[in-house]
Amino acid sequence: MDQLQALRVFARVVEAGTFTRAAESLQMPKATVSKLIQGLEAHLRIKLLNRTTRQVTVTTEGAAYYERTARVLAELAEIDASMADAQALPRGRIRVDVPAVFARDVVIPALCGFHKRYPDMQIDLGVGDRLVDLVADNVDCVIRGGTLRDDALVARRLGELEFITCVAPAYVARQGVPSHPLELEQAHFVVAYFSASTGAAMPLDFTRDGERIEIRGRHVLAVNDSNAYLAAGLGGLGIIQVPTYFARRHLASGDLIQVLPEWTSDATPVYAVYPPNRRLSAKVRVFVDWVAELFAGLEGNVPL
Repeated sequence: MDQLQALRVFARVVEAGTFTRAAESLQMPKATVSKLIQGLEAHLRIKLLNRTTRQVTVTTEGAAYYERTARVLAELAEIDASMADAQALPRGRIRVDVPAVFARDVVIPALCGFHKRYPDMQIDLGVGDRLVDLVADNVDCVIRGGTLRDDALVARRLGELEFITCVAPAYVARQGVPSHPLELEQAHFVVAYFSASTGAAMPLDFTRDGERIEIRGRHVLAVNDSNAYLAAGLGGLGIIQVPTYFARRHLASGDLIQVLPEWTSDATPVYAVYPPNRRLSAKVRVFVDWVAELFAGLEGNVPL
Protein backbone atom coordinates (compact mmCIF):
# COMPACT_ATOMS: atom_id res chain seq x y z
CA MET A 1 0.00 0.00 0.00
CA ASP A 2 1.18 3.52 -0.84
CA GLN A 3 0.50 5.08 2.56
CA LEU A 4 0.96 8.67 1.39
CA GLN A 5 -1.56 8.16 -1.41
CA ALA A 6 -3.90 6.46 1.05
CA LEU A 7 -3.60 9.43 3.42
CA ARG A 8 -4.48 11.86 0.63
CA VAL A 9 -7.45 9.73 -0.43
CA PHE A 10 -8.66 9.46 3.17
CA ALA A 11 -8.48 13.25 3.55
CA ARG A 12 -10.47 13.76 0.35
CA VAL A 13 -13.18 11.34 1.50
CA VAL A 14 -13.48 13.16 4.82
CA GLU A 15 -13.63 16.57 3.12
CA ALA A 16 -15.97 15.52 0.31
CA GLY A 17 -18.30 13.48 2.52
CA THR A 18 -18.75 10.60 0.07
CA PHE A 19 -16.57 8.08 -1.75
CA THR A 20 -18.15 9.11 -5.05
CA ARG A 21 -17.32 12.81 -4.74
CA ALA A 22 -13.83 12.01 -3.50
CA ALA A 23 -13.21 9.67 -6.43
CA GLU A 24 -14.48 12.26 -8.92
CA SER A 25 -12.30 15.03 -7.50
CA LEU A 26 -9.25 12.75 -7.46
CA GLN A 27 -10.06 11.43 -10.94
CA MET A 28 -9.72 7.80 -9.90
CA PRO A 29 -12.16 4.87 -9.79
CA LYS A 30 -14.40 4.65 -6.74
CA ALA A 31 -13.22 1.05 -6.21
CA THR A 32 -9.63 2.28 -5.93
CA VAL A 33 -10.63 4.85 -3.32
CA SER A 34 -12.45 2.18 -1.31
CA LYS A 35 -9.52 -0.23 -1.56
CA LEU A 36 -7.03 2.39 -0.35
CA ILE A 37 -9.22 3.27 2.64
CA GLN A 38 -9.59 -0.41 3.52
CA GLY A 39 -5.85 -0.87 3.25
CA LEU A 40 -5.22 2.11 5.50
CA GLU A 41 -7.68 0.82 8.10
CA ALA A 42 -6.06 -2.61 7.99
CA HIS A 43 -2.61 -1.03 8.37
CA LEU A 44 -3.73 1.04 11.38
CA ARG A 45 -6.00 -1.70 12.79
CA ILE A 46 -8.74 0.85 13.45
CA LYS A 47 -11.96 1.85 11.73
CA LEU A 48 -11.66 5.33 10.27
CA LEU A 49 -15.01 5.70 8.53
CA ASN A 50 -18.59 4.55 8.99
CA ARG A 51 -20.15 3.79 5.63
CA THR A 52 -23.82 3.76 4.65
CA THR A 53 -25.47 3.69 1.26
CA ARG A 54 -25.94 7.46 1.36
CA GLN A 55 -23.06 8.96 3.29
CA VAL A 56 -19.76 8.50 5.02
CA THR A 57 -19.16 9.65 8.58
CA VAL A 58 -15.87 9.82 10.44
CA THR A 59 -15.33 7.71 13.53
CA THR A 60 -13.85 9.25 16.67
CA GLU A 61 -10.51 7.63 15.84
CA GLY A 62 -10.83 8.71 12.21
CA ALA A 63 -11.46 12.34 13.20
CA ALA A 64 -8.35 12.38 15.40
CA TYR A 65 -6.31 10.74 12.65
CA TYR A 66 -7.58 13.23 10.04
CA GLU A 67 -6.74 16.22 12.24
CA ARG A 68 -3.13 15.10 12.65
CA THR A 69 -2.53 13.85 9.11
CA ALA A 70 -4.17 16.94 7.54
CA ARG A 71 -1.39 19.03 9.06
CA VAL A 72 1.21 16.68 7.60
CA LEU A 73 -0.39 16.82 4.15
CA ALA A 74 -0.58 20.62 4.33
CA GLU A 75 3.11 20.81 5.20
CA LEU A 76 3.96 18.49 2.31
CA ALA A 77 1.87 20.67 -0.02
CA GLU A 78 3.78 23.76 1.15
CA ILE A 79 7.10 22.01 0.57
CA ASP A 80 6.01 20.98 -2.92
CA ALA A 81 4.79 24.52 -3.59
CA SER A 82 8.09 26.05 -2.47
CA MET A 83 9.94 23.72 -4.84
CA ALA A 84 7.55 24.63 -7.65
CA ASP A 85 8.14 28.31 -6.95
CA ALA A 86 11.81 27.74 -7.71
CA GLN A 87 10.95 26.55 -11.20
CA ALA A 88 10.80 29.03 -14.04
CA LEU A 89 7.40 27.77 -15.19
CA PRO A 90 4.76 26.13 -12.99
CA ARG A 91 3.22 22.95 -14.34
CA GLY A 92 0.28 20.69 -13.61
CA ARG A 93 -3.49 20.88 -13.22
CA ILE A 94 -5.43 23.63 -11.49
CA ARG A 95 -9.18 23.59 -10.80
CA VAL A 96 -10.77 27.04 -10.78
CA ASP A 97 -14.33 28.38 -10.77
CA VAL A 98 -15.49 31.73 -12.19
CA PRO A 99 -18.84 33.49 -12.79
CA ALA A 100 -20.51 32.75 -16.12
CA VAL A 101 -20.26 36.14 -17.83
CA PHE A 102 -16.73 36.77 -16.56
CA ALA A 103 -15.68 33.41 -17.98
CA ARG A 104 -17.33 34.07 -21.34
CA ASP A 105 -16.24 37.67 -21.88
CA VAL A 106 -12.90 37.89 -20.05
CA VAL A 107 -11.22 34.64 -19.03
CA ILE A 108 -11.88 32.25 -21.92
CA PRO A 109 -10.98 34.71 -24.72
CA ALA A 110 -7.61 35.31 -23.04
CA LEU A 111 -6.72 31.70 -22.19
CA CYS A 112 -4.57 31.23 -25.30
CA GLY A 113 -2.27 33.90 -23.90
CA PHE A 114 -2.15 32.12 -20.53
CA HIS A 115 -1.31 28.81 -22.24
CA LYS A 116 1.45 30.49 -24.24
CA ARG A 117 2.93 31.86 -21.03
CA TYR A 118 2.50 28.61 -19.04
CA PRO A 119 2.41 25.77 -21.61
CA ASP A 120 2.67 22.99 -19.00
CA MET A 121 -0.38 24.06 -16.99
CA GLN A 122 -3.85 22.58 -17.42
CA ILE A 123 -6.93 24.51 -16.28
CA ASP A 124 -10.16 22.75 -15.32
CA LEU A 125 -12.59 25.67 -15.51
CA GLY A 126 -15.86 25.56 -13.61
CA VAL A 127 -18.30 28.17 -14.92
CA GLY A 128 -21.38 29.37 -13.06
CA ASP A 129 -22.77 31.71 -10.43
CA ARG A 130 -23.37 29.06 -7.75
CA LEU A 131 -20.92 29.19 -4.84
CA VAL A 132 -18.79 26.08 -4.63
CA ASP A 133 -17.29 24.44 -1.56
CA LEU A 134 -13.58 24.87 -2.23
CA VAL A 135 -12.53 22.12 0.18
CA ALA A 136 -15.24 19.52 -0.53
CA ASP A 137 -15.09 20.09 -4.30
CA ASN A 138 -11.27 20.22 -4.33
CA VAL A 139 -11.23 23.63 -6.05
CA ASP A 140 -7.95 25.54 -6.04
CA CYS A 141 -9.33 29.03 -6.61
CA VAL A 142 -12.58 30.89 -7.31
CA ILE A 143 -13.22 34.39 -8.60
CA ARG A 144 -16.24 35.96 -6.90
CA GLY A 145 -17.82 39.34 -6.37
CA GLY A 146 -19.57 40.65 -3.27
CA THR A 147 -19.08 40.19 0.46
CA LEU A 148 -16.93 37.27 1.59
CA ARG A 149 -18.63 35.03 4.15
CA ASP A 150 -15.95 32.48 5.10
CA ASP A 151 -13.10 33.87 7.18
CA ALA A 152 -11.23 30.56 6.92
CA LEU A 153 -10.50 31.18 3.24
CA VAL A 154 -7.69 33.33 1.86
CA ALA A 155 -8.76 36.17 -0.44
CA ARG A 156 -6.97 38.62 -2.68
CA ARG A 157 -8.98 41.68 -3.60
CA LEU A 158 -8.69 42.39 -7.32
CA GLY A 159 -10.70 45.62 -7.38
CA GLU A 160 -14.30 46.70 -7.81
CA LEU A 161 -16.84 46.47 -10.61
CA GLU A 162 -18.97 49.46 -11.52
CA PHE A 163 -22.56 48.81 -12.61
CA ILE A 164 -24.82 50.51 -15.10
CA THR A 165 -28.61 50.41 -15.50
CA CYS A 166 -29.73 49.33 -18.99
CA VAL A 167 -32.70 48.25 -21.05
CA ALA A 168 -33.29 46.94 -24.57
CA PRO A 169 -34.83 49.17 -27.28
CA ALA A 170 -37.73 46.70 -27.62
CA TYR A 171 -38.61 47.31 -23.97
CA VAL A 172 -38.44 51.10 -24.42
CA ALA A 173 -40.76 50.89 -27.43
CA ARG A 174 -43.26 48.97 -25.32
CA GLN A 175 -42.94 50.53 -21.84
CA GLY A 176 -41.06 53.80 -22.28
CA VAL A 177 -38.12 55.04 -20.17
CA PRO A 178 -38.31 55.39 -16.36
CA SER A 179 -37.56 58.80 -14.92
CA HIS A 180 -37.14 57.64 -11.31
CA PRO A 181 -36.14 54.31 -9.68
CA LEU A 182 -39.46 54.07 -7.82
CA GLU A 183 -41.19 53.66 -11.18
CA LEU A 184 -39.63 50.19 -11.38
CA GLU A 185 -42.11 49.12 -8.71
CA GLN A 186 -45.12 50.69 -10.42
CA ALA A 187 -44.99 51.33 -14.17
CA HIS A 188 -41.97 49.29 -15.24
CA PHE A 189 -40.45 45.82 -15.01
CA VAL A 190 -37.03 44.51 -14.05
CA VAL A 191 -35.30 41.22 -14.74
CA ALA A 192 -34.97 39.78 -11.24
CA TYR A 193 -31.84 37.96 -10.12
CA PHE A 194 -31.77 35.48 -7.25
CA SER A 195 -28.78 33.76 -5.68
CA ALA A 196 -28.05 30.32 -7.09
CA SER A 197 -26.89 29.24 -3.63
CA THR A 198 -29.40 30.78 -1.22
CA GLY A 199 -32.36 31.66 -3.44
CA ALA A 200 -32.38 35.20 -2.03
CA ALA A 201 -33.52 37.94 -4.42
CA MET A 202 -30.90 40.59 -5.16
CA PRO A 203 -32.24 44.17 -5.21
CA LEU A 204 -31.26 46.93 -7.61
CA ASP A 205 -29.67 49.88 -5.83
CA PHE A 206 -29.62 53.55 -6.82
CA THR A 207 -27.78 56.52 -5.29
CA ARG A 208 -28.05 60.23 -6.12
CA ASP A 209 -26.97 63.25 -4.06
CA GLY A 210 -26.80 61.23 -0.86
CA GLU A 211 -30.16 59.53 -1.40
CA ARG A 212 -30.03 55.73 -1.66
CA ILE A 213 -32.90 53.50 -2.83
CA GLU A 214 -33.13 49.71 -3.05
CA ILE A 215 -35.69 48.34 -5.49
CA ARG A 216 -37.01 44.81 -5.86
CA GLY A 217 -39.20 45.82 -8.77
CA ARG A 218 -41.95 44.08 -10.66
CA HIS A 219 -40.78 41.22 -12.85
CA VAL A 220 -42.05 38.58 -15.22
CA LEU A 221 -38.79 36.62 -15.08
CA ALA A 222 -36.27 35.82 -12.34
CA VAL A 223 -32.99 34.02 -13.09
CA ASN A 224 -29.98 32.77 -11.12
CA ASP A 225 -27.31 32.95 -13.82
CA SER A 226 -25.53 36.04 -15.14
CA ASN A 227 -25.61 34.86 -18.76
CA ALA A 228 -29.37 34.34 -18.52
CA TYR A 229 -29.76 37.71 -16.80
CA LEU A 230 -28.02 39.55 -19.63
CA ALA A 231 -29.90 37.57 -22.27
CA ALA A 232 -33.22 38.44 -20.63
CA GLY A 233 -32.31 42.12 -20.63
CA LEU A 234 -31.28 41.99 -24.28
CA GLY A 235 -34.57 40.24 -25.01
CA GLY A 236 -36.57 43.17 -23.66
CA LEU A 237 -37.94 41.41 -20.58
CA GLY A 238 -37.02 44.19 -18.19
CA ILE A 239 -34.48 46.66 -16.84
CA ILE A 240 -31.13 45.25 -15.67
CA GLN A 241 -28.05 46.41 -13.79
CA VAL A 242 -24.86 44.92 -15.22
CA PRO A 243 -21.11 45.54 -14.90
CA THR A 244 -20.06 48.39 -17.13
CA TYR A 245 -17.29 46.34 -18.76
CA PHE A 246 -19.63 43.91 -20.47
CA ALA A 247 -22.43 46.41 -21.11
CA ARG A 248 -20.18 48.64 -23.22
CA ARG A 249 -20.28 46.65 -26.45
CA HIS A 250 -24.05 46.24 -26.21
CA LEU A 251 -24.44 49.98 -25.62
CA ALA A 252 -22.15 50.71 -28.57
CA SER A 253 -24.15 48.39 -30.85
CA GLY A 254 -27.48 49.82 -29.69
CA ASP A 255 -28.66 46.50 -28.26
CA LEU A 256 -28.90 48.17 -24.85
CA ILE A 257 -29.74 51.74 -23.79
CA GLN A 258 -28.62 53.29 -20.52
CA VAL A 259 -31.46 54.53 -18.31
CA LEU A 260 -31.47 56.60 -15.11
CA PRO A 261 -27.91 57.82 -15.85
CA GLU A 262 -28.05 60.39 -13.03
CA TRP A 263 -28.36 57.55 -10.51
CA THR A 264 -25.31 55.42 -9.66
CA SER A 265 -25.18 51.85 -8.36
CA ASP A 266 -22.92 50.43 -5.66
CA ALA A 267 -19.60 49.08 -6.90
CA THR A 268 -19.01 45.41 -6.11
CA PRO A 269 -15.63 44.18 -4.79
CA VAL A 270 -14.12 41.24 -6.67
CA TYR A 271 -11.85 38.66 -5.04
CA ALA A 272 -9.72 35.67 -5.89
CA VAL A 273 -10.43 33.18 -3.10
CA TYR A 274 -8.59 29.97 -2.26
CA PRO A 275 -8.14 27.54 0.66
CA PRO A 276 -5.36 28.34 3.13
CA ASN A 277 -3.29 25.30 2.14
CA ARG A 278 -3.17 26.50 -1.50
CA ARG A 279 -1.78 29.96 -0.74
CA LEU A 280 1.83 28.98 -1.52
CA SER A 281 1.04 27.05 -4.69
CA ALA A 282 2.92 28.44 -7.67
CA LYS A 283 0.07 27.31 -9.95
CA VAL A 284 -2.51 29.25 -7.95
CA ARG A 285 -0.26 32.29 -7.66
CA VAL A 286 0.41 32.63 -11.38
CA PHE A 287 -3.26 32.12 -12.23
CA VAL A 288 -4.41 34.76 -9.75
CA ASP A 289 -1.71 37.17 -10.96
CA TRP A 290 -2.91 36.60 -14.52
CA VAL A 291 -6.56 37.20 -13.62
CA ALA A 292 -5.51 40.37 -11.78
CA GLU A 293 -3.87 41.56 -15.01
CA LEU A 294 -7.08 40.85 -16.94
CA PHE A 295 -9.15 42.67 -14.36
CA ALA A 296 -6.89 45.70 -14.35
CA GLY A 297 -7.27 45.93 -18.13
CA LEU A 298 -11.08 46.01 -18.11
CA GLU A 299 -12.85 49.24 -18.96
CA GLY A 300 -15.43 50.16 -16.36
CA ASN A 301 -13.79 48.60 -13.34
CA VAL A 302 -11.94 50.09 -10.40
CA PRO A 303 -8.64 48.18 -10.06
CA LEU A 304 -6.59 48.38 -6.88
